[in-house]
This record gives sequence, C-alpha cells and structure tokens, in this order.
Amino acid sequence: MILNLDPNFKPASGTEIAFKAFTFSGGEPHIKIEAFDTTQKVTVTHRLNSFNDFGLFITAIDALRNMGAKTIEAVIPYFPAARQDRLMIPGEPLTVKVYARILNSLNLDKVYVFDAHSEVTPALVENCEVIPNHEFIADVLKQVPSVSKLVSPDGGALKKIYKVSTFLGGMDVVECSKNRDVKTGRLSGFKVFADDLSGADCLIVDDICDGGATFIGLAEALKAKGAGKLYLAVSHGIFSKGVENLTQIFDTTFTTNSFRDISENGVVQLPIKKLIINS
Repeated sequence: MILNLDPNFKPASGTEIAFKAFTFSGGEPHIKIEAFDTTQKVTVTHRLNSFNDFGLFITAIDALRNMGAKTIEAVIPYFPAARQDRLMIPGEPLTVKVYARILNSLNLDKVYVFDAHSEVTPALVENCEVIPNHEFIADVLKQVPSVSKLVSPDGGALKKIYKVSTFLGGMDVVECSKNRDVKTGRLSGFKVFADDLSGADCLIVDDICDGGATFIGLAEALKAKGAGKLYLAVSHGIFSKGVENLTQIFDTTFTTNSFRDISENGVVQLPIKKLIINS
C-alpha cells in the first residue's frame, strides 16, 4: 500500500491509499486518511521541501498508527537539512540531527533516502537505506555517450564518484577542489587536478545543485584545462537561482524529480520511480 503525500510525486508502485490533506488557518497541516487494509505494509512518500511538508509527513504517520497500521516505511528522496551535518561556527544548530531525532521517534521500519549528501544522514536516521545515484548517472550517460570523464567538484564528492566509476566499469575521474568561506559561503580557488583534458567531454556529478556557484566556477576551471563539452548531473535540483546561468555554460543539465518538478530548456529531468522499491 502506498501513501503518496505529493500527488505529483509517485516514486513507488502499488495500491494507493486515498486521503485529503489541508492546512488549518493557523498554518497547521492536517490529513484525513480513508480506510484501507492495515494488515499490509504501508510506504509513505513525500518531497520534504519545507518544515510544513515535514509536518504533513509526521502527522500522516501518526494517523496511520491510529488506524492500526503495523509496518510503515518511508521514501524521503531529498533528506532535509542534509547539508547542515556539522557545526562550522558557534551559534548554529546541527539541523540534520534535529530532523533525524523527530523521524526516529516515529519508529519507522525503513527509511529510503536517495543519494544522501554525506554519511551523517544514514548514521543518524534509524533503519535508513541509501539508494545510490549509480543508475541515475548510467541513464544520463546513455543520453550523452560522448562523455569520457566524470568530474568530482570537491573532496566531499570523491568517495561517491569513485563508486559510480566502479559501477560503470572504471570510467576516468577528474578530481577538483574549491575553497569556501564558512562565514560568508563565498567560493574561490577552483582547481582541476589534470594537466590537459585535450577536448574531452566531461560530466560533473554531485548530489545537490542549489544556487549553482560551485558548478559555474568549476566549469571555468575545466575549460581552462582544455575540456570539451560540459554536462552537469545533480541528483537533487533545487536551483534556487534558476537555471539560466547553468544553461549558458553546460550543454545539458540533468537532474531527478526528488526535490521538485522542473521544465526548462537545457534541463533534462529523469524520474526516480525506477530507483525506488515497489510496495
């Protein structure tokens, strides 16, 4: 049985549970779930783009428990606050731990997360299973077969990109780095650790694209080292500053529908439904 809280996002196949969701005038999310066979496993899916989305999710779990559901799993492709996984300066919260504590209190049997930002999320979330980006990148490469090199934008992405490379049979990896001011967030010092890319078409792979400054700066550094066509593949496309700056630099930007739906020239969105378990 499936409870898809976002009607436009259905990453798991199965019999859907009917419900009505709304928000009270005071801002509180509420849900009314119609009767179903509570002896069956229930998978709840949602895109958590705000704390109100999270509020609807946790109230839905409570409603299911009140109806007698015993086995409940969750599909949360983009885990909220996953980037807030360390304390950088005094006065900041460890936000991913806040979300994890609330989630753990629901006693879910399984929590599926797609391409977690770091190893912190699965370490904090109980019964968490991370779905890697391997199949997503393989699908991207089918659309751009000329790509001969995968590009890691920084040290934080290295471990994951080498796992992708292994999955693909040992594809070449170009390592890169950047500097970030922890107080201002400003980026500088983009470096490409390759002497000459000799016109090779490259695919930058990362988990999240927010404003896009990392990839714009990196693209300039790659071109300075002789890169050919540049492509970008990000599992979670937030695109808080739009995609125009990206489409001016990259031949194509690829993403999934884990965070939101997008329809823009120069952006190809691949649904993640094939990557999620059936229920």
